[in-house]
Amino acid sequence: MNHTMMLYRSNALYSFIPKNACSTMRLSVAIENGCIDSIDNGHWIHANNGTFNASLAESIKANYTFVILRCPFKRLVSVFLDKFVAKEPPAWQYRDRMGRNIDLDSLSFREFVYSLQKPGFLRSDIHWRPQVDFLLYQEYDDYFCFENLPDVTKELKAKVDFDVVDARDLTQHGTHKLEKVNDGFFTDMDAFDIAIMKRSGRCPDYRTMYDKELHDIVSRLFQPDISVYAEKFGGENLLEI
Repeated sequence: MNHTMMLYRSNALYSFIPKNACSTMRLSVAIENGCIDSIDNGHWIHANNGTFNASLAESIKANYTFVILRCPFKRLVSVFLDKFVAKEPPAWQYRDRMGRNIDLDSLSFREFVYSLQKPGFLRSDIHWRPQVDFLLYQEYDDYFCFENLPDVTKELKAKVDFDVVDARDLTQHGTHKLEKVNDGFFTDMDAFDIAIMKRSGRCPDYRTMYDKELHDIVSRLFQPDISVYAEKFGGENLLEI
């Protein structure tokens, strides 16, 4: 319930999942509901995640419900490239949970994935917590695919007259403006070295962050997410190696 947002004009309910275009969607909902008027006031959303949470009655009476799901393999890489490489608060909180025995600059994606196998770590932060944990309904009216976001914006406009406003220039999250490097593997590269790459306008392609071992571990840890994603969208956009 803490990850629901009501679109009041259309009586629609959106479940937001971190790393699944949630900043863009939270910004868009805030504009739709009249609390801010443009992206210029966009930072308002970070202190107001609960402003549009649905009540039990609203969630039962909603005319339309939707959620955006993402390939679990790509979502996890996005967490690392965003939160850890940039050393944002979730990375420091992770370091505390690790007993402060790690150096964030030298942390690799492999070490991060290994750590998620420790008791309690998989659900220790909302940015990598399994997506199924955020689902409110047994069935939503629409499940949208993050990898096909342009189509999502068109459908939401057609169905509930909802305008999606891209927040990536506000948050500086994402790698959409960076050149993707897909020669070689970056599974064991230090976060600091990836940060240098990003500052030069380049970034590892998602696929280059996995070898078979890591792909198998993530497949096991996030099997419920993978199953739901494959059921709703098929396997076309699931990362394979």
